[in-house]
Amino acid sequence: MPQMQLPFFPPGATPINNNIGFIRDNDQITYIYGHLAIFSHAVDDTASFQMITSQIYLNGSAKQSEISRAFGVTKISVKRSVKKYKEKGPKGFYEKPNTRGPSVFTPPVLAKAQNLLNEGYEISEVSDKLQIKKDTLRKAINSGRLNKPALKKNRNHVTSRINY
Repeated sequence: MPQMQLPFFPPGATPINNNIGFIRDNDQITYIYGHLAIFSHAVDDTASFQMITSQIYLNGSAKQSEISRAFGVTKISVKRSVKKYKEKGPKGFYEKPNTRGPSVFTPPVLAKAQNLLNEGYEISEVSDKLQIKKDTLRKAINSGRLNKPALKKNRNHVTSRINY
């Protein structure tokens, strides 16, 4: 007859469910299955936390809701971690994240755009000439990377006042 294992956690352990829990000791978190330590990582090691909690869920040791409740994280973050584990495995948590491509406004393009704006071209004309989206130009102007000069007043234009 198999012997049943009682939920026996060391003092200071926080249970996730009846079988698995964790202990936070200074800057280290240790996961405990029954009474055996199964994994440990630094408190600020988010990648290891996401990896081990996903693995615990996928092994059937805990439910996503139990993990969410025990650690105070959102259910959607647990779901995203599980999805990443399913798609890429443990190495997926330690990959360098994807970053945006190169900026549209390289120094030469910025200089060309500023020259066209200084010559009095409108944003739409500059965007057409440089094949850049109008919104990209507006954002560059609003952030201060480009300066749109104030409209020059035409000094030859005389306005007359009409008195009735």
